[in-house]
Amino acid sequence: MIEGLELRHHTADQAAGLIDRLVELYLMVYADGGEFHSEDRYRRQLAGHMQRDGWDLVTATVDGELVGYIYGFPLPAETRWWGGIHEPIPAGFTNEDGKRTFAISELMVAPDWRRRGIARSLHDELLAGRAEERATLLAEPGNAPAQAAYRSWGWRQVTKLRPDWEHAPTYDVLITPASLSSRPHPCP
Repeated sequence: MIEGLELRHHTADQAAGLIDRLVELYLMVYADGGEFHSEDRYRRQLAGHMQRDGWDLVTATVDGELVGYIYGFPLPAETRWWGGIHEPIPAGFTNEDGKRTFAISELMVAPDWRRRGIARSLHDELLAGRAEERATLLAEPGNAPAQAAYRSWGWRQVTKLRPDWEHAPTYDVLITPASLSSRPHPCP
C-alpha cells in the first residue's frame, strides 16, 4: 500500500471548499475529453449532484495532495439517471425508490498515481456498508483499463446509456451489489 495514503469521506457541505481541486483533477484526467468534459459542464454536473440526498465523496490524498476521488448518491424515485437507456432491459430495472440503487458518478485517479490500488481503495471505501441493494455506474466502452478493473471488482454490464447532457457519449451501464462490507479493505 502507498505510504501516507489517506481516504476521507465528505458530505456536500464539507466538500464545498474542495470544488476547485476536484475540478482541477477532473480536467487533468480528461485533458483530451472534448466538449463533454469541459470545465463548465463538469462544474454544473458537480453542483447538481452535490444537492442530491445522500451524496458522498471520498478523497484520496498523499501528504495533502489530492490524488483521486470518487463520489455518488442514492437514486431517488424521480431520477433522470436512467434517461437515454438502451432497450432491452430487465423488467423493473429502472424502478427507483431512493433506497434501491447507489449511483457512482465519478471515479478518477491522477495519471501519475494510477496502477497503485488507489481506485480500488476509493471504490471499496465508498461502497463499504451501503444499505442499497445495488450500485450502478456508467463506463466508457473504450476505456479498457477501467473496464477490466470494474469486471475484476464484480461489476457486470447490463446495457448502454447515452445521458441527455449535450455532447454526451454512449456509456456501458454496469451493476454490482452495493455493499462491500464483507470484502476486506485494501487500505489500513
